[in-house]
Formats: sequence, structure tokens, C-alpha cells
Amino acid sequence: MSSEHHTLDIFILDKAYKIACPPAEQDNLQRAAQFLDRKMREIRGSGKVLGLERIAVIAALNISHELLSRQQAEHEPQVGADAVAGLLKRLETALAEDTSST
Repeated sequence: MSSEHHTLDIFILDKAYKIACPPAEQDNLQRAAQFLDRKMREIRGSGKVLGLERIAVIAALNISHELLSRQQAEHEPQVGADAVAGLLKRLETALAEDTSST
């Protein structure tokens, strides 16, 4: 197996990023970037969260929550998924309040 990496251009919210990636993983990375782009566009489109960094954090928390929920459904209930869901709700509320006060 070669450790050779190629550069892949991905686009998230119309911004280009060059990512080093083995050729065998480029399709997976492209799909992951498209998934993240869709999630971030959904959040931006809601109008509740402003700023690229905040949109990225909310998207990351949403994706993490989805992952934990799927893991919980596949295995024994895990402590953490409920905590992440509660944290996500509180964070979204705080960010919405913060953007409305500026």
C-alpha cells in the first residue's frame, strides 16, 4: 500500500480547501465534504446562526449527535447521546440569543 497523498480540492459554502488525501480515500472525502456543505447550508438557511465559525460548530455538533444517536440505536444505550442533544439545544439557543442582541 502506497502512502502517497494527492491534493483534493473540496468546496464548503463556496470556499475551496486543498486537502491531502490518499487516492483510495478521495471519493469518501468528497462525499464527506458534500455532506458537511449540505448541513452547513441548512444551518445558514435557517437564519438562526450567523458567522461561518458558528455555523461550522453547530454543523459539527449536529453530525456528532447523529453519529452518537446511530451508535446508541445499534448498541446498548450509551451515556453521552442525551448529553450531546441537551448541549446542542442549549448552544443553539445561546447562539440565537447572541445574534439577536447584536
